[in-house]
This record gives sequence, C-alpha cells and structure tokens, in this order.
Amino acid sequence: MPHDGRARTGVSEPWASDVGAADTGAPAPVPDRAASDRALIFAGAALAAVYVPDAGRDALLLAETAGYASSPHTLPQRLSLSGGSPAAHAFRTGRPLWLSPAELASYGEGGPTPPHAEVPLAALPLATEGRRLGCLVVVGIEAHDGFEAQQRHFLERYADAVAGLLPAGAGHPAPSALLGAALRGLRVGSFVLVPDSGLVETDETLLELVGITPDDFDGKADSLLAHALPEDMHALMAVLEPSNQVVGPRELEFRVRCPTGEMRWLSLGCRVLARTDDRPQRVLGVVTETSVLRRSPDDVSRIQWLTAALDEAATVRDVSRLVVTALREPLGADRVALAELQGDRLMVTLLDPPQPSAWPEMWGSAWPEAPVSALPTLQLALRDGRMDLWPAGTAFEPGLAGIGTGGLAILPLPAKGRTAGVCLVGWDQPHEFVPEERSLLTATAVLVGQALTRAHAHDAEEELATMLQRSLLPRRLPELPGGTAVARYLPARRGLQVGGDWYDVIALSEDRVALVIGDVQGHSAAAATIMGQMRTAVRAYAVEGHPPDVVISHANRLLVGMETDLFATCCYAEVDMDEGTILFVRAGHLSPLVRHPDGTTEEVQVEGGPPLGILAEAEFPMTAVALTPGTVLALVTDGLVEASDLPLDEGMYQTRTALAAAEPADPGHMADALIGDLGRREDDVALLLLRYDGMRTRPIKAGWAVWRLPDAVMHARRFTARTLRRWQVQEAADAVLLVVSELVTNALVHTQGPVRIDLMLRAGRVRVCVSDSSPRAPAKPVIVDWESTGGRGLMLVEAMSESFGSMPVAGGKQVWSEIVVPGHESATGDAEPRTEPWGLL
Repeated sequence: MPHDGRARTGVSEPWASDVGAADTGAPAPVPDRAASDRALIFAGAALAAVYVPDAGRDALLLAETAGYASSPHTLPQRLSLSGGSPAAHAFRTGRPLWLSPAELASYGEGGPTPPHAEVPLAALPLATEGRRLGCLVVVGIEAHDGFEAQQRHFLERYADAVAGLLPAGAGHPAPSALLGAALRGLRVGSFVLVPDSGLVETDETLLELVGITPDDFDGKADSLLAHALPEDMHALMAVLEPSNQVVGPRELEFRVRCPTGEMRWLSLGCRVLARTDDRPQRVLGVVTETSVLRRSPDDVSRIQWLTAALDEAATVRDVSRLVVTALREPLGADRVALAELQGDRLMVTLLDPPQPSAWPEMWGSAWPEAPVSALPTLQLALRDGRMDLWPAGTAFEPGLAGIGTGGLAILPLPAKGRTAGVCLVGWDQPHEFVPEERSLLTATAVLVGQALTRAHAHDAEEELATMLQRSLLPRRLPELPGGTAVARYLPARRGLQVGGDWYDVIALSEDRVALVIGDVQGHSAAAATIMGQMRTAVRAYAVEGHPPDVVISHANRLLVGMETDLFATCCYAEVDMDEGTILFVRAGHLSPLVRHPDGTTEEVQVEGGPPLGILAEAEFPMTAVALTPGTVLALVTDGLVEASDLPLDEGMYQTRTALAAAEPADPGHMADALIGDLGRREDDVALLLLRYDGMRTRPIKAGWAVWRLPDAVMHARRFTARTLRRWQVQEAADAVLLVVSELVTNALVHTQGPVRIDLMLRAGRVRVCVSDSSPRAPAKPVIVDWESTGGRGLMLVEAMSESFGSMPVAGGKQVWSEIVVPGHESATGDAEPRTEPWGLL
C-alpha cells in the first residue's frame, strides 16, 4: 500500500479529532471524509481535486476536492483548456503528468496557492473508452521530492475509479462525493490505533475486509487481531505495538480468516507517530485486499512470498507459473523450464518463453518420449539430488545446448524422500552465481518439489472426481418428439469436486418423457454414491411404468432403508408431449420455473412433500400443469440460486429475470445464459431445461376395453376393422387384425384382470397396444415343433410388425406392435387427436 514516509511531523493531521474519541474509550463512527483523508495521505496526497470540462469545452471547472481539513493549499476554480496548466496539459495529451516541486515551479498557472509551495503535483487524465471526461489533480505533501512508484500506481488506480463514476456526456456536472465513492470502490480501509489503550478506530471498509460487522465491533485492537492467522500474529504485533524508537512508515502483508471460512490476504501500510506532550503515540494506517503476498526485492521476502503463493497453488499449472514468477525476473534469467519425473522419463509442464524456437528440438518434439538417460547432465543431477550450477561456456549434450550459454542452474526438486522433478534456469549472457542466489535456488527447489507433488495429487484427485461425476450422470440426453432438452452441471469449487446434484431425462414412451432433478446432501464420495443409487432407482421405477407419485414414494422408501445419514431433494416431472400436460411431484426441492411464449416467467406452485430419506410413509401429491408450444420449463438446484451472499428469494428472482431475457430459439445458449459467471461456487449447480414445441404430427387414437367373453377376440377384431375403415387405412387391415387377434388372445389366456386395446395412427403407421395386469413380459418359445398347435403367436406378430416389444406400465405391462400402412402418406397433419374408448360406431 503506498504510504508517505517523509511527512513532516508539524503537518496538521485530519484525524486528530478521531484519536480524541479513541482516548475516551468510546469509539465513534468514522466519517467518510476522515477515512478518505487518511487513504489520500498514505498515497502522499495533501489535496485531491476533480476537474471536468464545461459545456463549451473551453475550460476545466473544479468539481470536487478532498484532503486535509486544515490544508493551506487551494486550487483554481477554472482552468483554460488551451492554457499551460498541468491539468490542461494532461487533459489534452491523455497522459499523466508527475511534477517535482522544481518542475511545478516552471508552470505559470494551475498550481496550488499559495504559489511557489514546495510540493509535488500530479495531473492524471480521466477517460473511459477513449472519451475524455476530466482530470484528477493531486497536490503532494510539502517537503517531498515527488511521488514514489507505489504511490503513482495507487493514484493511477484511483483515477480509473474516479473516471468510472463520471458521467460520459460532456458538460454534465460530476456527482457529489465523487472522490470518497471512488476510494470506497477501491476497497481501501483505514484505522487509527492508540497502542497505550489498545483502542482502534476503523471505517466500515476495513471491518468488511476483516469480516466483522460494525454492530459486532467493540473498538478494541484485539477484536481485529483475533481474525488474523496465528502464524502472522507475531509480525502484526511488532507493527501495531511499536517501541518508542520506531517512528515512520511500515508495510506488512498478512492473512485473516473470515467467518465464512475464506482466507483473505490483506496489505497493511502504516505510519507510527511519536508521542508528544499532549498526545499519545499513534499508529495510522490503511489496509487493502491483495490476492497473494506482494514480492519484495530481498531474498527472505521472496521465499516468504513463494511459500504463501505455493500454499494457494492447487494445480501443476499453477505451480509452474509461480516458479517462473519467482525465478526468471528476480534472477534476470532468459529461460525457465519445469518438468515432472515419472519413472525414467521427464514430463515437461512449462517452458518459458513458450516459443519452440527458444529451446532445443528435443524439448519441443521428442519429450516426454525421451528418457532421462538421453541427457547425462540431468541424469547425474537427479541421481545425486543436488543442485548443479554450470558457468558460461560449458559444453552440454545436444538436448541441453543453447538453454544456458551464459550459465545454467539445474535444480532437482526433492519431495518426501524422492525427486519429484527438475527445474532448469538458463542465462544467455555470462552470469555469476553469488552466494545469495545459491541460497534462493536451494530454498526454491525444496518448496517447489513439495508443491509439485501436492499439485500432482490434486490433479489426479480432480480427474478421478470428474470421471466419477461423469459416470454417474447421463452421457447424452435423448432426442424428444415435440421438444428439446438440455442440461448443465458444474461441481462446487471447494473440497472434492464431486457432489450430490443429479439430473436425468427418461423416455417413457413415444410421447411421454420424465424429467428428474435432485440434490443429495453434501459434497463427498458418499454423497456421489447415494446420488448414483437414487438416479438409478428413480429411472428404474419410472421405466416400470409407475405414475410420478409412486416413483418418488418408492425412491423415498429405498433411501430410508439404506440407513444413511444423508437425505435428498427431488423434483420429478412427467410430460405428455402429445397432450401438452405435465404431472409434477416435488420432494423438498425448489419449485420449477416456466417461461411462457410471451416471455413472462413464473414459479410453478407445486405441492411438495418432505425430502427423500426422512419419513418412510411420506406422501407426495401430484400437481398438473398445461403447456403451450413455445414454453420453456427450467428445473434447478439450489447451487444456482442460493449462496452465502445471495438469499434464495433474490436468487430465484435473478434466475427468472435471466430466463425471461434469454433467447429460447437455442436452448443450449439459454442454459449457458442462466448459468452465467458464477465465480467461486459454494455448491454444485445442476440445470435442466425443456423447450416444449408440441408434436408436429398429432396422432389419431382409439381405445376399447376387451370384455372377457367367449367371443371377446371377435369383438376386438370388429372394433379394429371399424376403426381402420374410418381412418381409411384398410391397406393394413390384414396385418393389423392378425396382430390384434394374437395379442388379445395371449392376454386373455395367460393373465387375469382387465385387458385393453389401444390403436394409434401417426405418420403412416398403425400402433397396436394391448395392456393387461400381469407384470411378466411375454416369452417366445425357443423351439416350436411342427406338430404343435400353439406357440407361434408372437412369432407371427414379430413377422408382421415393423417393430414390436413390451414395456411395463402401472399395474402390469403393455405389448405393442407397429405396422406400416402400404403406400400411405399421413394426412393427419395437426388435426386434434380423437379418442374413441368403446368403438361403438
């Protein structure tokens, strides 16, 4: 964090009143202005101002200032765009201007008053997307030679934040409190600590960074320190409880553990003010968030940075990139290579630079096929397990020639008693290996070897988890008549990336399909195992022909009987693609969402039962919903709509909004739009979409209940003949009547209970379905003797049918046959289906 290490002790501090509140023992809320002042002073700024062009664009007008409450400096209210002021120059050129006190004196206008003040000045253009919006002018603290590199970097970020808040149109006034809002957008927190009392005043940004709500903060430094990791506590105490001899700027990076469990890196910059006669010693500081520990030039800091960064590196690719960052630039190297040792071969994980022309041919083409024995120099280093440093001019074998003509470091990477790999660092110009570099390379090799082994195990575990998850979920979804189904699944980005969310699309018949989505509690192998069992069970019960409520009831009793501590939620939808109706059953799961053809969305109110696995005799009511062509049905799990920072109601609203805005013409793109950029997911995400288009060819149907009478087969044949005449497909009458005779006879002879025949005409085919109450599938005899008087019925049916089979239905089975109508072109079109249950015509 930029800070001012040379501020004069005589400068009036804007936080003087804040420290007085801390001395009383009752911390008061820190005003936004005071917090902004603190952050600007640590950036080396006594005053900051925003200039915007006026309507005529012939001048810059002062819109807002921020800085010391008692600062003696002021800036002009109006500056000519064509004049010689630093602000006008930066605005015209679009480049920042950094002026020392001596350089500022050469500008005749636009400087701070009183004139000839010994202060530096910066003028930074404010622009977004190529549009010039104004200029940020920063007046430095007196007696400074200029802004340091870190201060310049912070002020450039600050200028970008200010530009992002300015209106794009020329001549529009700047919003109020612009400078403070820009600082808050940068997430800069500030504090004032009185070490003698242990009391500290903070702003809300700092509390948010640490993970404390303002209502829970008691104003004590110990409450802040309690969130720091124990290994960083010693360094923090050294900064926040300084001795009387320690005065001036200090910097530190440390880690905190938030209440959510997240570990966060914070950067602390502070200045210790010496005790005066009437004021205690104070520590003034600012805190910002940083992704990893910032690197410093000294070797100890480099090792500290690399240790922390490797601790966060999860994959082999992450480790490889960190090795390049840690070695190439600090050592001035021209090449860095990292390779894992697997058996007697090396697997190259990273080459920097990546261009093949920068490396010997073996490194780009033959590896990893080339064994280590092809490189004797590497083989010797790996066998001995020690670092080899080769000076300029060393002759190497062809596989290493050209990597380090000016010097080559070969670092075996030890890990748990073995060598995990090797790192090569090469220089083109003659390089002298000083003792400090030797220590850095040795320490780096140990850290990288351990991290590489850990990352390799992580990659293998992640690959295994991915394979397990893919094996438990459908490889592909079936093609559906009258609709399109797509699904998306994303594992949680924490722990083992395999969880309990599942989805399925089950084709029950030609015109019926079941959509299933569920979520087993937890993110573990146990949750994945239960998920696989539940998906298999639901699919099996559905294919058996049970209605939705029975399917879920059976699955519930199965999970209860497993005697596991896990439970599951589920939403099951059976869609009749012909009729355009859905039967929903919900077991503790989120309600489905529907997007209507006009773009409106709603959350379907489906009656619900408890989650699966809790009550063995739980009831699961069904809810019927009608569909119209163009409707999109969305089934989701809670990972999409709920998180620690996203309430469920708000998440459902956002998903409905995205569903309404997405284009339904492409369900795949629609699903991607709903998933969006979820960032760091706390839970698995499963999404199942169905776009219902309606059947292009509506079938004609007729049904009849077979009476158990001696002449029942005759009546079935008469019903079939009348139906075929009415449909004008007499060409298929002989084949259809033979099939009806055989199937009805089998049902009457071999089963008890009701028998039903259903006929359907669609796309030039007649489908005959005979249902009975026996769950046993019909069996064809293996051998039929020529003298046998029976046993040939199913053979005849199969011979006369284009396709033939049986399927379970609720309470029994259905045997079906499809016969092609010779020379028939379907004339049904989009006609409404007709159902004639008794065939009385």
